Amino acid sequence: MKVSEGDVVDAHRIKEEAGKSITLDKVLLFAKGSDIRIGQPYLKDVKVTAKVVEHHLDDKVVAYKYRKRKNSASKIGHRQKLTALNITKISA
Repeated sequence: MKVSEGDVVDAHRIKEEAGKSITLDKVLLFAKGSDIRIGQPYLKDVKVTAKVVEHHLDDKVVAYKYRKRKNSASKIGHRQKLTALNITKISA
C-alpha cells in the first residue's frame, strides 16, 4: 500500500505487541520528488519503520447464500483481524 511518514494504516494482524516498533523491508517502489526507484522485486536499501498502535477487528462482512425453491439458505459472518500501524520513518 502507498504510505508516507505520519500515516496510520491498517494491515493484517502482526504478532508484535502494541507500542513496539517494527521495520518493513519489502518495499516495492520509492518516490521522493524526481527520485523514483522501482524494485526487482524489492528495494534493498529502502526501509520503512512503523510503530504498532493497536490490534482491532474490521467491520463484519456477511456472506448469504440462498437457493431458490430448495428451502435452503446459509448466512456466514467474518471479521478480519487487523493491526493499526503508524509510519514513523522512511529511510532510503
